Amino acid sequence: QNMLEELLIHKPDDPIQYMINHLKQNNDDAPRICVLGPPASGKTTVAMWLCKHFDAIRISQETLLFKEILTLTKEAKACKERKQKIPNALWANLIQERLSNVDCIKQGWILEGFPENQEQAWMLQSSGIIPRHVVVLYAPDTVLIERNSGKRLDPFTEEVYHTTFNWPSDLLVQQRLVEPEDLSEQEISKKLLEYHRNFPGVFQIYQKVLKSINADQPSVDVLSQVLTYVQTRHRSAAPFTPRILFCGPPGSGKSLQAALIAQKYGVVNICCGQLLKEAVADKTKLGELVKPYIDSGYP
Repeated sequence: QNMLEELLIHKPDDPIQYMINHLKQNNDDAPRICVLGPPASGKTTVAMWLCKHFDAIRISQETLLFKEILTLTKEAKACKERKQKIPNALWANLIQERLSNVDCIKQGWILEGFPENQEQAWMLQSSGIIPRHVVVLYAPDTVLIERNSGKRLDPFTEEVYHTTFNWPSDLLVQQRLVEPEDLSEQEISKKLLEYHRNFPGVFQIYQKVLKSINADQPSVDVLSQVLTYVQTRHRSAAPFTPRILFCGPPGSGKSLQAALIAQKYGVVNICCGQLLKEAVADKTKLGELVKPYIDSGYP
């Protein structure tokens, strides 16, 4: 399915060679996950945990601007330094360039905080960047504002801690924690307003692969629900031939359910007991073998 999506998006001149190259380079089982949510909802914590669990590559605004050497990094940093908003097209191009690297193709990727709006989502899709799973964290704004005030960052590992909910036990880690730059209540309120304005457009694009998870609960429960979801496989829309097996003790209704399913979906109903009785009636070799059992009352 992934290969078919790539073919439809890129429309290569030589489809056969394209498919051969895809099978050589791509790992279709590698995770392709977006972790979205309002500020202070726990996106970084979830994304970093997923990266450790799947050995995948985490991509965020911080990693793109300060940890990667990409063609457009300098231009994006210049916008940041001038305190200008980085254009959607520039973000999309940065993400596309980073995800085209071999490590992301082989190991998979966790995209943290992207896309931020519908325009970014459309740009990523048109570039062939289509997540298999989109996790959206949510919590009341009052909870998020309170969380934000206690947020602390480890500059060495980039892990996020909290003075109340998630304080590290290691004294060395405690000593090097710093406050993020945008901790003011006014700044977080502004970001929340922007998030709520933009999210419906993103939801519209990803609703078939999107799962909303309440972030206002213990982190262990959040991570457990996230992992359960990202390990599910979405059903393909491609045509398929159903193969259904009904099991159960005598009198449980197998025959009735099989007949109803066969009638509703137009599939062939094969009853093992009926096949054996027909074999006995036709006096085939199989019929001769099973006749003693049928005569003894076995179903």
